[in-house]
Amino acid sequence: MTGAGRAERARLEELPIRDDLRGRTPYGAPQIDVPVRLNTNENPYPPSAGLVADLAEAVRAGAGELNRYPDRDAVALRDDLAAYLGHGLEPGQVWAANGSNEVLQQILQAFGGHGRSAMGFEPSYSMHPIITTGTSTRWIAGARERDFGIDPARAVAAVKEHRPDIVFLTSPNNPTGTALPLEVIEQVVTAAPGMVVVDEAYFEFARTGTPSALTLLPGNPRLIVTRTMSKAFAMAGTRLGYLAADPAVIEALLLVRLPYHLSTLTQTAARVALAHRGELLGTVDRLRAERDACVAWLRARGLAVADSDANFVLFGRFPDRRAVWEGLLRRGVLIREVGPPEWLRVSIGTAQEMDAFRRAMAGVLDEHAAPPASGRAGRDDLEEML
Repeated sequence: MTGAGRAERARLEELPIRDDLRGRTPYGAPQIDVPVRLNTNENPYPPSAGLVADLAEAVRAGAGELNRYPDRDAVALRDDLAAYLGHGLEPGQVWAANGSNEVLQQILQAFGGHGRSAMGFEPSYSMHPIITTGTSTRWIAGARERDFGIDPARAVAAVKEHRPDIVFLTSPNNPTGTALPLEVIEQVVTAAPGMVVVDEAYFEFARTGTPSALTLLPGNPRLIVTRTMSKAFAMAGTRLGYLAADPAVIEALLLVRLPYHLSTLTQTAARVALAHRGELLGTVDRLRAERDACVAWLRARGLAVADSDANFVLFGRFPDRRAVWEGLLRRGVLIREVGPPEWLRVSIGTAQEMDAFRRAMAGVLDEHAAPPASGRAGRDDLEEML
């Protein structure tokens, strides 16, 4: 319609959305086309020609069945995921969905909801409270310590005080990169009245010898460990997340999952990637080395840097972090303005990308006064920010 007949566009606030969603903003990292993108914790190494060829052949082989619904329970994929995870897991203890965020949403749909609550220890993954609110579950914000770790005694006290139906523990933590000792997880599981979700999206990047919460699954039917293929597997575009838990947990998730939620193409791509896991995970050591080199360089420049077991680094402290972020962007490098005030996060890229980041960062530091803190993220650093 044109002219006087054109209907006016409705405004969001005029729609009858839920009251607890009013005034909120959607999740989203800036998507800006620049030469060096180091803001979303992606693996910078693309799939090899051999993997692409195998994927194309697998899709071609299954294309004739695309008129049929996919395997509703993704049996073959779950079998492959169980084999990858090891720890004696059976396919019936593994579940998969469209990215780990859908896995988390299904957990909240099954164990959260109206009148129930979920707790996390912040700063942590920003999608935890967003998905929690989206499922009409009340969010309870616990606090991390000044070094971004979690004190088990204080965590247990918080859990006993609030009695949440779901507790989120992120290890390695996003955006700080901090890994949790198993003792922290064990004590929280013992104290929690409901489910405990250990988000291990970045586990493959942890230092050698770091134990996984998967080792705690036997005898703990209320423990869930989530993973993703977006990071170490370099398959962010596939959108495949998964979890390991007691078979009863999987039965609960079947009650809330949408029918045929994983497409044939998604299942195919994930299985091909798992078949190539040696190649894909071969980039992890390179990214660990680049991460550690980045930490050393930033500290040498007098910046505070959180110890990281992930494929990113949180650093600061900047009285005006937006000015630093914009200075890097002007030099063609995009990082993330996220986490506690005065801190920034850089994803680890290729050696060439990290060289570009260092050059750009050096230029920005020359423009701005050095931040007041230096070295490691000390135990006094967070007190002023939380």
